[in-house]
Amino acid sequence: MFLDWVKKCREYGIHCPIIPGVMPIQAYASFKRNIVGVSVPQWILDGIEPIKNDDQAIRSFGVEVGIKMTLELLEGGVCGIHYYTFNLERSTRLILEGTGLINKTDYIKKNMPWRSSFSEKRKEESVRPIFWANRAKSYISRTDNWDEFPNGRWGDSRSPAYGDLDRYGVYLKYKADEAIQNWGSPESLDDICQLFVKYCNGEVLTLPWSDQALAPESGTIKNRLVELNSLGYLTINSQPSVNGAKSDDKVFGWGPKGGYVYQKAYLEFFVSPETLDKLKQRVSKLPMITYHAINKKGDLQTNTHGGKPNAVTWGVFPGREVVQPTIVELASFEAWKDEAFALWEQWSRCYLQGSQPRELLGEMANTWYLVNVVNNDYHSAEGIYEIFEEDVVAARERAAAAAVAAETEAVKVSEQLSVQVQDLGLQQTHLVADAVVAAEAVKA
Repeated sequence: MFLDWVKKCREYGIHCPIIPGVMPIQAYASFKRNIVGVSVPQWILDGIEPIKNDDQAIRSFGVEVGIKMTLELLEGGVCGIHYYTFNLERSTRLILEGTGLINKTDYIKKNMPWRSSFSEKRKEESVRPIFWANRAKSYISRTDNWDEFPNGRWGDSRSPAYGDLDRYGVYLKYKADEAIQNWGSPESLDDICQLFVKYCNGEVLTLPWSDQALAPESGTIKNRLVELNSLGYLTINSQPSVNGAKSDDKVFGWGPKGGYVYQKAYLEFFVSPETLDKLKQRVSKLPMITYHAINKKGDLQTNTHGGKPNAVTWGVFPGREVVQPTIVELASFEAWKDEAFALWEQWSRCYLQGSQPRELLGEMANTWYLVNVVNNDYHSAEGIYEIFEEDVVAARERAAAAAVAAETEAVKVSEQLSVQVQDLGLQQTHLVADAVVAAEAVKA
């Protein structure tokens, strides 16, 4: 279909480069959502339907489809192909390997934990706050007027001049109708929690605070994130602890060859004021945990002292000083806060004024807190989750009690049905006996 369309364009005298885009199939739910109003070859529909409940089989099938499409496009003489990875580059790499376009040992390696800008003036940039990890374009835009970019150290943390939101603007990835299609119409906190859970599970590819799917490194703690979001901790950014992964590690690696990378466990989430009070009490007993919490009005609560940056990612490489490219820093967090809460407002405006979704999202924006938590003991993979353990245990106990209650109710219903069946059996026996007596009376 694409090649026929290109041919018609050429016939009409259009000779500019026309580059096709290929989006590898990653999940059944996102595939069905993306093909609304699109003509899809029947062989793809027939191939995906029997395996719709097997995520791994879906991705493998997506690679097969991508290889077939790539070969056909190259045979058709296209000048290039654009692949939509959505931060899930593995499928694209497998497609390129399957078509012979790259060797299996070749892959693009990050020189930093975050994606570097191609701008000439940012070529020496080597430090960024972690808060914009899922909205890199926003960070680049809001810092575009800087004369110099941090290189080696963050510098004066007291006055980072981020672009004014009123001038820059805050925008969602989608228009209103697309946002509703992707994120639904939440009418309760549970609806919102389930949306965040779907994002963690890959059933939803974006959120207002995340322009792409869950990062591969966060995928290693997916089960923890699902658990937290189910409990009302709405996570928008995270990274697991890493203690000396090789710099060429496919998930955690970055920087020059032969190095080792490290990172502290980090979580960023929205939470209700009542839950924040409980968290603060728990954190007070854990000296290696630091946090910042702030609401829309700017009410800041923290257990840190001063505004010094806290490096949460660093690398050690041959012949170089220690590199610390990702930090948590108070002034930057306050700047990010304005954007984070403005996104709640943008999301709420997708719904009619006075509607339940709009009222709910507005209420959460006005009352909830944005929180970042760092476990400064990077040797501990699970230490950051200790502050949530009480909630997790309580939830598991409630689930177990509910399961027992459901089983008890099922047994009770089964016993009632059994009694009813026995009663029906007795009634039938009496009816048969009465019928025999009646028959004998007729004979007499």
